[in-house]
Amino acid sequence: MTEKNLNSNEWGNNLSFILAMIGSAVGLGNIWRFPYVLYSCGGGAFYIPYFVAVLTLGIPFLILEYGMGYNFKASFPKGLRTINKKYEFMGWILPLSIFGVSIYYCVIIGWIVIYVVLSFYKGWGDNTDKFFDQTILQSSTTGTNWFIVWFVSHKQLEKGIGRFNKILVPSLFVIMFFIVIYSLTLDGASIGLKILFKPDWSLLKSFSIWTSAYGQVLFSLSLGYSEAYTYAGYTGRDTDLVTSAIITTIANCGFENFCALGVFSVLGHMSKVKSTAITKLVSQGTGLVFIAYPAVLNILGKLAYVIGPAFFLSVLFAGLTSMLSMIEPFSFSIQNKFTWSRKKTATIEIIFGAICSMLFATGYGNELLGHVDNYINNVLVLFSIAIECYIFSWAFDIKRAMRTLNDRSKSIKLGWWWLAIIRVILPIIIIVIWFGTLYEMFSNGSVAQTVIFGISTIVIFGVTAVFTFLKPTNKSYDEVENRL
Repeated sequence: MTEKNLNSNEWGNNLSFILAMIGSAVGLGNIWRFPYVLYSCGGGAFYIPYFVAVLTLGIPFLILEYGMGYNFKASFPKGLRTINKKYEFMGWILPLSIFGVSIYYCVIIGWIVIYVVLSFYKGWGDNTDKFFDQTILQSSTTGTNWFIVWFVSHKQLEKGIGRFNKILVPSLFVIMFFIVIYSLTLDGASIGLKILFKPDWSLLKSFSIWTSAYGQVLFSLSLGYSEAYTYAGYTGRDTDLVTSAIITTIANCGFENFCALGVFSVLGHMSKVKSTAITKLVSQGTGLVFIAYPAVLNILGKLAYVIGPAFFLSVLFAGLTSMLSMIEPFSFSIQNKFTWSRKKTATIEIIFGAICSMLFATGYGNELLGHVDNYINNVLVLFSIAIECYIFSWAFDIKRAMRTLNDRSKSIKLGWWWLAIIRVILPIIIIVIWFGTLYEMFSNGSVAQTVIFGISTIVIFGVTAVFTFLKPTNKSYDEVENRL
């Protein structure tokens, strides 16, 4: 596959690009992670650091990734290599890392598939906690999920991912809209909403609430994963990248806040029926989706047979759209350097991912998943964002990029404020959070966590070195072409 053929693989229109980016951003983190983070970080008080993070990290960095992706219209490793050959190594770390996330993410999607089926007859029984620990964590349905991802991702961009997102993204929003509206009508919904939004202003003095806010925005918008960079590389000359970044951010943040209303309305109802405090009902991460929510459905009566399948289908849709965006950066990086076809690359990548995902479908899989997720998102990605800010804003002529982005923007124009954020403010914030996170991990982490961190580092950096130093078969791999 030549460079020309790679670049001709573009979105059919701007709508396809925006829906793909919303599909990439909107995922499981919006539905189960954000409500818990909002609750545990002071309720309404959390919105202050949250919106600060959106304005200083979310929108500015997303615009940066869009601009750089369009400029190089090449894989992330080649883009960094174009700036300076020594940066290619960093260029492989991010696509490889996000592919690592997809390996265990597919296991979670497998659990969701099981719950979609179970929701039609409440097959999880009365003890949802025991069922999840002893049945779901020992099961594996990842093969089917990997096949779905392969079926969509190996096709030409617009006919595969583009068409898939045009169906699933609107469906996800419609389903969640009706679920939330219904949840707000439940008896006791106000109990959950009161607790959710009751501000604890004292927590604003805590370092953790600020790190949680930046972590949520980072995780929710998939920043630093090179997904936005890759998808923007498929856009045409008429795409308004600044406006697209703002639309994606608003859609993502609006969706997760809307989901929080529904989740805590349901928990408020459960709290009233069971006379149990919400503090004892809320559990983080997988627990909220696979333990607390099925327990809620158990007490909703016949309506649960409608609400349950709708809810788990929406979670499934969110997971699949995010999964596709995780596969794409690493896939395109391989295609770009070694001239492999899209079909060949996707097939090999999916087979390898399916084999590796079996590690997370064991009795130790859930704990392993947590450690690997923590390492990739809180160590590798955070550090990589700081490096990206340096490379793209100092080693590259970011002012020229800003002028071109402004010429194509129909809304907000970038100025000194954007340069200040990207060049100075954001790197400082990210480095402070990164060191704070590392300190907390190694001071409070277990031996198993430390060992897994070490093994993960060896694997990722070892594979990165292999891809970096392999000789490219693409003859134009070293050609320099700037479009901004």
